Amino acid sequence: MIGSFSIEENLILDLHDLPPYAKGAVISQRVVSDEAQKRIAEFDIRTQSSKDSVSSLSGGNKQKVVLARELSRPVKLVVASQPTRGLDVGSIEFVHKRILAERDSGRAVLLFSTELDEVSALADRIAVMYRGEFIAIVPATTSRADLGLLMAGVKP
Repeated sequence: MIGSFSIEENLILDLHDLPPYAKGAVISQRVVSDEAQKRIAEFDIRTQSSKDSVSSLSGGNKQKVVLARELSRPVKLVVASQPTRGLDVGSIEFVHKRILAERDSGRAVLLFSTELDEVSALADRIAVMYRGEFIAIVPATTSRADLGLLMAGVKP
C-alpha cells in the first residue's frame, strides 16, 4: 500500500482530513507540499520530487518515508520492528540516530531486532526470548557471551 501513493500522500496518510492539512473537506495542497519538503530534507529522503510514487524509491528511502510519517507526529510509544533490515550503512546510522533521538525526547521505544549489535547499541534494557518465552531482562551492558547463552535458552 505504501508504494501506490506519492510521498506527499504517504506522509499525511491518516492525517489528510485534519488541520493544518485540510479545512473541512478541502485539502491544502500547499501545506501538504511544504510539509513534505520539510520531511524530505529532515529525513534525507532521496527523490526527484515529493510527488514521486513511493514505489519508485529505493528500499532505504521507502523506510525513511515511513519513519518521517510516524516520527513526525505526537506519539508516546515508538515500536520499531527490524528497522534497519536491508539498509545500507549510511541509512542504518541515520535510523539509529532517529531512534535514539526519540528516546532522548522522552518517548518510549520498543525495538524488535535480530541484530545483536543493533540491540546493544540502542537498548537500555534487553528482553531475551527463547521459544516464545522471556528468559530474562538484562541491562544493555550484558556481555555478548551472556546474551548468547540466554538466546540459546540457558537461564541465568
